[in-house]
Amino acid sequence: MEPDRMIQFQSGSLNVHIIPSKTFKTTTFNIQLNAPLTKETATKRALLSHILQNSTADYPSRQQLRSALEELYGASLTSDVTKKGEHHIVSIRMDIANEKFLKDQTPLMEEGIKLLSSVLLNPNEENGKFNDKVVEEEKRTLAQKISSVYDDKMRYANKRLTEEMCQDEPFGVHVLGHEEDLQAITSHALYDYYHEVLKKDKIDLYIMGDVEEKEIRSFITRYFPTDQTDKGENHQLIERSPIKLKDTPNEVVEEQSVQQGKLHIGYRTDVLYGDDDYFAMQLFNGIFGGFSHSKLFINVREKASLAYYAASRVESFKGLLIVMSGIQSSHYKKASDIIFKQMEEMKQGNFTEEDIVQTKAVYKNQILETMDVPRGRIELEYQNELTENPIPLNEWIERTDSVTKEDIVNVAKKITLDTVYFLKGKEEVTK
Repeated sequence: MEPDRMIQFQSGSLNVHIIPSKTFKTTTFNIQLNAPLTKETATKRALLSHILQNSTADYPSRQQLRSALEELYGASLTSDVTKKGEHHIVSIRMDIANEKFLKDQTPLMEEGIKLLSSVLLNPNEENGKFNDKVVEEEKRTLAQKISSVYDDKMRYANKRLTEEMCQDEPFGVHVLGHEEDLQAITSHALYDYYHEVLKKDKIDLYIMGDVEEKEIRSFITRYFPTDQTDKGENHQLIERSPIKLKDTPNEVVEEQSVQQGKLHIGYRTDVLYGDDDYFAMQLFNGIFGGFSHSKLFINVREKASLAYYAASRVESFKGLLIVMSGIQSSHYKKASDIIFKQMEEMKQGNFTEEDIVQTKAVYKNQILETMDVPRGRIELEYQNELTENPIPLNEWIERTDSVTKEDIVNVAKKITLDTVYFLKGKEEVTK
């Protein structure tokens, strides 16, 4: 499948990407605000994403903003933060019905862009600061979100593993920031930081749907004036950080009153998105632990019945491979040994051509499904904004097909064990 051609232009420092598609009856907008991930700014950025979607100067309460969205035929608006490697990204997404499919001729496209502009450029402020009540309300919401990670033990184990692996690296900072930093953030300080974001962040706007380029250009010029975004200080791509190998792998055991132990293991791969080995690494992961036919799933979960779940995923913008498993605490040693054995099998090339064919089929199907959904397609396109080595979407299938067994074994041999993190239940003996 040949993806639709993307149209790109710049308006001030706003990078606009239009993906024309006649497939959908909705238009999807996605603003990405990208800055380096740091401990000093992480909590502010997470809080800012909450503030921006709460209300605006035009719609100064949550209820008024929701009513405005309802009037646009039930448009949806969400904002959140993600991290891709050492990039910290605030995403503001809006889906709106395409007016071409409506009986009346409401100018939904223009109204949608106007509302999006209001969210980004005209926030709910008073006397040079954000609305105090809104800030306090969203602080409470973010504090609950951060503390809920502790209650979800799989997410908690991932957080702790990342912190241990990347203690002195930005990637060790949690995407939502830190609860202890919240109280110190004032309405004034956050509003000052918001202006810094507009000034320094790399800002990309994606629009996907049955749209006309000329019309979009006109609306962007009108509602995203360059004097608000053109500051000329947008940072460049974050440089590849040197890989930090430990002399001996780190083992961290933590005890809590949990029914199910969490054994999460972190490896360094030294393979990033855009590298020549990227597709070989994706297929390695599929065979090793990424899919339901993988070695981890079959050998740790099915055959040995040692795990409630056993899987792996790659952090393609940081060069990490994370293994996740839920086990009885008493099975720590057995489960670890079997996981390490599967890694060794991969390095020895002990997998079949059939494994490769099956994994390629599942992975290609996943790519096509992702490309076929606006949010997924935008996500894939945006990845190319974060690397010096973009991968055109029309090459993905061919480059997946061209990966050989030798390529997968070579990529496996690059992988080094970094940290084993085990969250075990209290008063259980590990053996």
